Amino acid sequence: MEASAGSSRISIQVSLSGFSFRTGSSSSGWLGADRLFTTPELQRRYDSVEISLLTPKFALIPSHFFRPEEARQALSEVVSLRDGDRVEAVPVPSFGAVLVFSNSIDESLSRVISQTVFTSSGDQARVLPEAYYLLQGLQSCGEYNKILASWRDGFLHLVIAQGRSLLLCNSYPAIDFTTAEYFIFLAMKKLQLNPEVSSIFFRTPLDPGEEMSLYRYFKSVEAL
Repeated sequence: MEASAGSSRISIQVSLSGFSFRTGSSSSGWLGADRLFTTPELQRRYDSVEISLLTPKFALIPSHFFRPEEARQALSEVVSLRDGDRVEAVPVPSFGAVLVFSNSIDESLSRVISQTVFTSSGDQARVLPEAYYLLQGLQSCGEYNKILASWRDGFLHLVIAQGRSLLLCNSYPAIDFTTAEYFIFLAMKKLQLNPEVSSIFFRTPLDPGEEMSLYRYFKSVEAL
């Protein structure tokens, strides 16, 4: 979902505790919901607007197995859904799959942002799960071992690919960053990937301590 040359683009991530955004090479860091209406970058329009919600309620299903009428049942087999949770789906053609998800995580900030930040043509951006943009990020990652992650508010979102082969797309309960690192290294160990010759890419902002902790193990730590 790359914007064309010379166009303006904003990528916004939302979780229970607040939001972060990136425009070009500039990142806001993590901001509280109280900053929504006082942040100048959110008061203008862009050629491309991406809004992701860090929901752990998702499942990646091969396209040939996906049936729209069975989406809710398929998702309920891997995550806990409540009766009122809305279930949606978005295709991921680059991996021949469909991402089934629910944005029902008891927050309203993502909806407010989608009704505030519009495209240049006046369109409202669809709120998609963070996992969708991690999967999209694999396409632009130049590494052979592709390790992309996001962490915020008790959940690590992790996708791993080797070359063009997707090896993992999952979320893990991680109350702190140490636990998030544990699941990253556990996944890499199971997939027999060596962090010392691998780079890790994070979509969510890292504080200096978190970044330095990762640098102890990985070849490099990059912002995506």
